[in-house]
Amino acid sequence: MLKEIIKNIITKKKVITFPEGFNISPEEAAKIVSFQEKIDRAFSRSLRIRQVDAGSCNACEWECTALTNPIYDIQRFGIDFVASPRHADVLLVTGPVSRQMELALRKTYLATPEPRLVIACGDCTIDGGVYRGSYAVSNGVANVVPVDCYISGCPPTPIAIIKGLMELMKKISG
Repeated sequence: MLKEIIKNIITKKKVITFPEGFNISPEEAAKIVSFQEKIDRAFSRSLRIRQVDAGSCNACEWECTALTNPIYDIQRFGIDFVASPRHADVLLVTGPVSRQMELALRKTYLATPEPRLVIACGDCTIDGGVYRGSYAVSNGVANVVPVDCYISGCPPTPIAIIKGLMELMKKISG
């Protein structure tokens, strides 16, 4: 094992591993490798996400937190969550954007360096979800800041979020 690790370090070979019992087809594995290569090219081997809760029920946040557990482990792709929008490449917004959060979301968006990307994660974020039409929400994040990618679901699964990130990378890499 040590010999393999040293060989990988010397040759700078990327090895993508999957947890035991995680069934994946060769086509899906090829897509994941392609996803990794796109991140490497577009973001110099790292993609930093600032997750913004704009008034959600917290279900989407749980799914975003699951992305960093050993099963999904998005950090193996060079993707990580950061605490400051000034360090982020992407804003991942959850919740229907309550009126009290509109200004904070705009300020967070402006604090994110260019080129900034915005992902609307969850049905509430896309169009207000079950809160649509309420006086207390803005009926979706696109009414507050421009959105580059939509991930539907209530809440979207970690796999759906990863697929959304893959679609975003496909969109920006051409």
